[in-house]
Amino acid sequence: MSKSDTQVRSRVQMLEVSSDQDGQRIDNYLIRVLKGAPKSLIYRIIRKGEVRVNKGRIKTNHRLKQGDKVRVPPVRLEVPGEKRPLPDSLTELINNSLLFEDDDCLVVNKPSGLAVHGGSGIKFGLLDVVHSIRPELQYLELVHRLDRETSGCIILAKNRKTLIFLHEQLKNGEVTKKYLTGLAGNWKGGKKTVTAPLLKNVMQGGERIVEVNAQGKAAVSHFNLIQQYRDLSLMEVELETGRTHQIRVHARHAGHPVAGDKKYGDKKYNSWIRGYGLKRLFLHAHLIEFKLPGQTDCLQVSTPLSSELQEVLNRLE
Repeated sequence: MSKSDTQVRSRVQMLEVSSDQDGQRIDNYLIRVLKGAPKSLIYRIIRKGEVRVNKGRIKTNHRLKQGDKVRVPPVRLEVPGEKRPLPDSLTELINNSLLFEDDDCLVVNKPSGLAVHGGSGIKFGLLDVVHSIRPELQYLELVHRLDRETSGCIILAKNRKTLIFLHEQLKNGEVTKKYLTGLAGNWKGGKKTVTAPLLKNVMQGGERIVEVNAQGKAAVSHFNLIQQYRDLSLMEVELETGRTHQIRVHARHAGHPVAGDKKYGDKKYNSWIRGYGLKRLFLHAHLIEFKLPGQTDCLQVSTPLSSELQEVLNRLE
């Protein structure tokens, strides 16, 4: 079957933003409207000016307002019904990885290797899997993101009110996010705060990366040594900001890249530690603390390292 047999070209759409969509980023809006479109395509049509809001060009981080008129250009999409069913093993894994659920949100222990969104050659993401095990939910949106290779706590909102409420907390630095990570080498100096600004989408060898750059956005990471192993330091990292690849780039900047990091890590070190069973990025979002609408007390959700990462530590001990 040819590619054209599994795709259909959409029509130009003129859409009006509803009250439920007020405040939503344009990229997330288009992901829902253009189901099956890869994120790379969505970002491209925004950058090229093919997507218009109130007849004007916008940037990928533009936030919509109720009543806005959005022009969505024609694009090639997957034919409805052509998607393969989700693997039973994956739906069972995610169903068993629900850490918290109430009327407002879900907190999931995302496994390493699963993207949060489908697209760009990825047939499905965490959001698709949660939709499949909670088909009764009319509304489900990611509150924040984790890299595909990072595991751990991630929040999904069940209604627009909760999404906006949690986004405001994130914006104001009121959400506590702590990670466990294995860094290459022996960490010296105990607690350390890295404040290097980060610039996104720098081209290096044809690849988009994040780098430390004075022209970048402010980024703050607090590193604390938990335990020293043979040529690996187990660290807890608390974030004040949530920049793309922040821990990975700050760790490299501090001279100790994250073990198993193919983009920012040390190839020789990664090859060595693979001998101890590390087959993924050693980065895990182990704790998140936040408030829900109408609640005065913070909700704290945590999950330990996976057995695969713990086994690597046992072998290094």
